[in-house]
Amino acid sequence: MLQNQLLFLVDDDIDDQEIFKSALAKVDGDLELLTAANGSEALDVLSAANTLPDYIFVDLNMPRMGGLQFLKEIKQTDSLKNIPVIIYTTSSNPHDVARTKELGAVSFVTKPARFSELCSYLQTLIKSQPV
Repeated sequence: MLQNQLLFLVDDDIDDQEIFKSALAKVDGDLELLTAANGSEALDVLSAANTLPDYIFVDLNMPRMGGLQFLKEIKQTDSLKNIPVIIYTTSSNPHDVARTKELGAVSFVTKPARFSELCSYLQTLIKSQPV
Protein backbone atom coordinates (compact mmCIF):
# COMPACT_ATOMS: atom_id res chain seq x y z
CA MET A 1 0.00 0.00 0.00
CA LEU A 2 1.26 3.46 -0.77
CA GLN A 3 1.96 5.74 2.13
CA ASN A 4 0.14 9.05 2.42
CA GLN A 5 -2.26 8.46 -0.44
CA LEU A 6 -4.51 11.43 -1.07
CA LEU A 7 -8.06 10.93 -2.30
CA PHE A 8 -10.47 13.65 -3.38
CA LEU A 9 -14.25 13.28 -3.13
CA VAL A 10 -16.41 15.71 -5.09
CA ASP A 11 -19.97 15.29 -3.81
CA ASP A 12 -22.60 17.79 -2.69
CA ASP A 13 -24.18 15.37 -0.18
CA ILE A 14 -22.58 16.00 3.23
CA ASP A 15 -23.85 12.65 4.55
CA ASP A 16 -22.18 10.82 1.65
CA GLN A 17 -18.95 12.72 2.35
CA GLU A 18 -19.05 11.63 6.01
CA ILE A 19 -19.78 7.99 5.13
CA PHE A 20 -16.91 7.99 2.62
CA LYS A 21 -14.58 9.58 5.17
CA SER A 22 -15.54 6.98 7.80
CA ALA A 23 -15.02 4.10 5.35
CA LEU A 24 -11.62 5.47 4.39
CA ALA A 25 -10.56 5.78 8.03
CA LYS A 26 -11.66 2.18 8.65
CA VAL A 27 -9.71 0.89 5.64
CA ASP A 28 -6.51 2.84 6.31
CA GLY A 29 -6.12 5.63 8.84
CA ASP A 30 -3.13 7.07 6.97
CA LEU A 31 -5.16 8.02 3.92
CA GLU A 32 -6.00 11.68 3.46
CA LEU A 33 -9.26 12.94 1.99
CA LEU A 34 -10.06 16.27 0.39
CA THR A 35 -13.68 17.13 -0.31
CA ALA A 36 -15.56 19.62 -2.44
CA ALA A 37 -19.29 20.18 -2.88
CA ASN A 38 -19.29 20.60 -6.68
CA GLY A 39 -17.06 20.61 -9.73
CA SER A 40 -16.38 24.33 -9.63
CA GLU A 41 -15.23 24.18 -6.00
CA ALA A 42 -13.15 21.10 -6.83
CA LEU A 43 -11.32 22.94 -9.63
CA ASP A 44 -10.51 25.74 -7.17
CA VAL A 45 -9.16 23.22 -4.63
CA LEU A 46 -7.05 21.49 -7.28
CA SER A 47 -5.61 24.72 -8.64
CA ALA A 48 -4.51 25.75 -5.13
CA ALA A 49 -3.25 22.31 -4.05
CA ASN A 50 0.42 21.68 -3.33
CA THR A 51 -0.13 17.94 -3.81
CA LEU A 52 -2.46 16.44 -6.37
CA PRO A 53 -4.71 13.54 -5.34
CA ASP A 54 -3.99 9.94 -6.30
CA TYR A 55 -7.68 9.45 -7.15
CA ILE A 56 -10.68 11.70 -7.66
CA PHE A 57 -14.15 10.34 -6.86
CA VAL A 58 -16.89 12.46 -8.40
CA ASP A 59 -20.68 12.45 -8.16
CA LEU A 60 -22.62 13.21 -11.35
CA ASN A 61 -25.49 15.33 -10.02
CA MET A 62 -24.28 18.45 -8.23
CA PRO A 63 -25.20 22.15 -8.27
CA ARG A 64 -23.08 24.78 -10.08
CA MET A 65 -20.92 22.25 -11.96
CA GLY A 66 -21.89 18.59 -12.21
CA GLY A 67 -19.64 15.58 -12.57
CA LEU A 68 -19.70 15.39 -16.37
CA GLN A 69 -18.60 18.99 -16.82
CA PHE A 70 -15.94 18.60 -14.11
CA LEU A 71 -14.62 15.47 -15.83
CA LYS A 72 -14.43 17.32 -19.17
CA GLU A 73 -12.58 20.23 -17.52
CA ILE A 74 -9.89 18.19 -15.79
CA LYS A 75 -9.27 15.96 -18.80
CA GLN A 76 -8.50 19.17 -20.77
CA THR A 77 -6.07 20.45 -18.12
CA ASP A 78 -2.51 19.21 -18.62
CA SER A 79 -1.58 19.15 -14.93
CA LEU A 80 -4.76 17.23 -13.97
CA LYS A 81 -5.61 14.99 -16.92
CA ASN A 82 -3.63 11.97 -15.71
CA ILE A 83 -5.31 11.73 -12.29
CA PRO A 84 -7.62 8.68 -12.30
CA VAL A 85 -11.25 9.78 -12.00
CA ILE A 86 -13.82 7.38 -10.57
CA ILE A 87 -17.47 8.25 -10.98
CA TYR A 88 -19.16 7.70 -7.59
CA THR A 89 -22.88 8.23 -7.94
CA THR A 90 -26.34 6.85 -7.23
CA SER A 91 -26.90 6.36 -10.97
CA SER A 92 -26.56 2.97 -12.60
CA ASN A 93 -27.77 4.22 -15.98
CA PRO A 94 -25.81 2.52 -18.81
CA HIS A 95 -25.79 5.82 -20.74
CA ASP A 96 -24.06 7.55 -17.79
CA VAL A 97 -21.53 4.72 -17.59
CA ALA A 98 -20.75 4.92 -21.32
CA ARG A 99 -20.60 8.72 -21.41
CA THR A 100 -18.23 9.04 -18.45
CA LYS A 101 -15.91 6.33 -19.83
CA GLU A 102 -15.84 8.21 -23.17
CA LEU A 103 -14.79 11.33 -21.29
CA GLY A 104 -11.93 9.54 -19.54
CA ALA A 105 -13.25 8.15 -16.24
CA VAL A 106 -11.34 5.01 -15.23
CA SER A 107 -14.26 3.48 -13.36
CA PHE A 108 -17.94 3.93 -12.58
CA VAL A 109 -19.18 2.96 -9.12
CA THR A 110 -22.80 3.08 -8.05
CA LYS A 111 -22.82 4.15 -4.40
CA PRO A 112 -23.13 0.98 -2.32
CA ALA A 113 -26.18 0.59 -0.10
CA ARG A 114 -24.09 -0.80 2.74
CA PHE A 115 -21.11 0.70 4.57
CA SER A 116 -19.27 -2.64 4.48
CA GLU A 117 -19.52 -2.71 0.66
CA LEU A 118 -17.92 0.73 0.43
CA CYS A 119 -15.13 -0.37 2.77
CA SER A 120 -14.50 -3.49 0.67
CA TYR A 121 -14.40 -1.44 -2.54
CA LEU A 122 -11.93 1.08 -1.09
CA GLN A 123 -9.74 -1.67 0.34
CA THR A 124 -9.55 -3.38 -3.05
CA LEU A 125 -8.80 -0.11 -4.84
CA ILE A 126 -6.05 0.93 -2.46
CA LYS A 127 -4.38 -2.49 -2.43
CA SER A 128 -4.37 -2.53 -6.23
CA GLN A 129 -2.38 0.72 -6.38
CA PRO A 130 1.15 -0.08 -7.63
CA VAL A 131 3.98 0.78 -5.25
